[in-house]
Amino acid sequence: MKYSLLTLFTLVSSFAFAQITGTVTSNQNDPLPVVNIFIENTYTGTTTNNDGNYILDLSKTGEYTITFQYLGYKTIKKQVNVTKFPFVLDVVLVEEDINLDEVVINSDENPANAIIRQTIAKRKENLNKLKSFKAEFYSRGLLKMVDVPEKIMGQEVGDLDGALDSTRTGIVYLSETISKLEYQSPKPIKETIVASKISGDSNGFSFNNATDVEFNFYQNTFELGSEIVSPIADFAFNYYKYKLVGTFYDDLGNLINKIELLPKRKNDKAFGGYIYIVEDQWSLFGTDVTLTGQQAQIPAVDLFKIKQTFTYYDQEKQWVKTTQLFDFEFGIFGFNGDGRFTAAYSDYDFNPNFDKKNFTREVLSFQDNANKKDSVYWETKRPVPLTSVEANDYVRRDSIQLIRESKTYLDSVDQVDNKFKIGDILGGYSYRDSYNKTYFNISSPITKLGFNTVQGWNGSLTASYTKRFKDDSPEYFNMSSTINYGESEDRLRATGIINYRFDKKNRAFVSLSGGSKVEQFNPNLTSLDFLNTSYSLWAEKNYLKIYDRNFAQLNYSQELLNGLNVYSDLSYNDRKPLFNTTDQTWQPQDNRDYSSNNPIDPTANGVASFDAHNIMKFNLNTRINFGQNYMSYPFGKYNLPNSKIPTLYLGYEKGFGSSNADYNFDQFKAQIYQSLNLGNKGDLTYLAKGGIFNNADDIAFVDYHHFNGNQTNTVIDGNYINAFKILPYYALSTNKAYAEFHAEHNFKGYILNKIPLLNKLNFNLVAGFNAAATKENKPYTEYSLGLSNLGWGKMRFLRVDYVRAYQGSGLVNDTFMFGFSF
Repeated sequence: MKYSLLTLFTLVSSFAFAQITGTVTSNQNDPLPVVNIFIENTYTGTTTNNDGNYILDLSKTGEYTITFQYLGYKTIKKQVNVTKFPFVLDVVLVEEDINLDEVVINSDENPANAIIRQTIAKRKENLNKLKSFKAEFYSRGLLKMVDVPEKIMGQEVGDLDGALDSTRTGIVYLSETISKLEYQSPKPIKETIVASKISGDSNGFSFNNATDVEFNFYQNTFELGSEIVSPIADFAFNYYKYKLVGTFYDDLGNLINKIELLPKRKNDKAFGGYIYIVEDQWSLFGTDVTLTGQQAQIPAVDLFKIKQTFTYYDQEKQWVKTTQLFDFEFGIFGFNGDGRFTAAYSDYDFNPNFDKKNFTREVLSFQDNANKKDSVYWETKRPVPLTSVEANDYVRRDSIQLIRESKTYLDSVDQVDNKFKIGDILGGYSYRDSYNKTYFNISSPITKLGFNTVQGWNGSLTASYTKRFKDDSPEYFNMSSTINYGESEDRLRATGIINYRFDKKNRAFVSLSGGSKVEQFNPNLTSLDFLNTSYSLWAEKNYLKIYDRNFAQLNYSQELLNGLNVYSDLSYNDRKPLFNTTDQTWQPQDNRDYSSNNPIDPTANGVASFDAHNIMKFNLNTRINFGQNYMSYPFGKYNLPNSKIPTLYLGYEKGFGSSNADYNFDQFKAQIYQSLNLGNKGDLTYLAKGGIFNNADDIAFVDYHHFNGNQTNTVIDGNYINAFKILPYYALSTNKAYAEFHAEHNFKGYILNKIPLLNKLNFNLVAGFNAAATKENKPYTEYSLGLSNLGWGKMRFLRVDYVRAYQGSGLVNDTFMFGFSF
């Protein structure tokens, strides 16, 4: 034990003293964060923290020239003779002398415009200049709450797992990542996370990574909520006005132009702030820009800030990003806070020797025990020292974790939370054994209360049990049972299901279910059950069409290969038609009666749409994401589908062993889906699908292909791309070959933000088209034009559409639709 302690002390001491340390402040004595500090003619460097403190690791004593670079301040080079460690070097930076003396004013053109035109002309060259590299990457994420309500909607908020103090403020997320980056054009960056640390979670893995903060201003646009237009994009003059604030010389003698960015319109997806451009080279020297959450269409965020510093590497003749600050301020529902993600790039190698197998579809991975690095490692490897607040948070949250993970503490919390409360009547009751990771829930019958003309008033009660096996792991066991009772039908039904997810990499999942339930003829109409209650009781319109299903079913799914997912099920089904048992309504309509429960003929009361039968069903479906990259976390695999290539779905469905031989059939189906990012012009999403039946001339109507229609003029699930807007639910159902196509283009402000007055509303214009083709009917088409991002304040989730529908060449309907857009 003595030798262990002595060894540890020796290591800490030697590492701690092999450093140059200090503080960087402005001439107003303000600490300067993220100052770029490096040893001249090397790739060794560091960065200051939010308090202006830095630690520069050195391997030996000697003479060094240390450069201090900070955007907007004069670069300073300090020549030092380090004879022993630790060596303290404090530095004061002075703001740049910004002037217009070097600029020849031409009355014919704004001088800033001329600089921007030159920079735009060199944009592609600068974008493609960095062909390959290796680098060290460090990221620190900090999320702090500055005001949190004690209650929301009557529910206690608590202290957010010990993050908040008595003033309702505190750090809720603090995390660090040390990574190795590898890049070779045109492949994406490959990142290997060497070390990961989360305050208050010793088993956690940070989600900070280089890709998420890759804001490349040499691209025409990049994503920050929406696609934001770069101030040096090819079409930047459509979005920006520019003002040359002044010029200064850097330490290398380069003339730097400081240019103010002035968005042409308030809600344009364009930055404010400043960019710094190197004269003659027309490269970025730095960026210091802002963007509102309203511009990015992230209502909860008030403001984004991005500050980048570039360093010139003489041998490669290029400016490369070395530091970046990404700040944001947010507030919603009384929760207010701010965040900062600090990124530092160092130890560049611009001539790496990559072999052919170096780059695969895996773009992010973790080294073994990346989250188990001790404090000695972090003290010696962390390029940006912790602030006192951050250091205290690690100590406080880590100690809290030890307490809160103990069985005594978890049992005491559970004992309080597991007590039945009056509010559980409305929200349901939950019982948990947190230490053993087991959970029991029983729903409230009120939340599942509904009405339909077959069952009358009906309610469901669900009880479930879940066992999780590891923290932060997708592996779990779950079993649940649901009972449903309809008062008019006077019948009780029950179902049960057992689920087991047993592989964290390929998402292997198996479930066994069975029982008795009512099922929609088109089970894809997931929101209709809820909407039907209101339409039936208030408007005497019963759109819900259901049948009786007694079944036993086995499901299995997994990712067989990267990008290839398989979903299959085998079931036995005993199916019977159902009929209306009630005509109850709150607002009787003199000119309207409830339709029958026969979706083929709304007037055929008491007539079944199919004969009672039993049948075996088999489904095999695949999803193929071509060119899919992925991130490997220790607890799972996160897929990143390639948006440049459509996703392909192939499926086969077979009905066999039916008690009615005419009801056996085969169906082959295919579907492609793609969401295309068109930069400043918005997003285009489309879906095309079709299928053919075999031996299906007389099959049960249940097994027809049903198009996802809508007769409620309402969309509550946000599903606009895989559904028709005003097609009657079962009007085109078919057991023959069919095809359908859906497309929608969200202009994301590309049009409306250019129209005076309208641009102040920050609405999005959305154009849509839907089409269906079957052998029995004339082609059906819908055209729509809508507005999304509607609402007030930070609540911008509403949408309205005007729709016109045609069959053949004739207009069949036109109306307005209202709904939610997520």
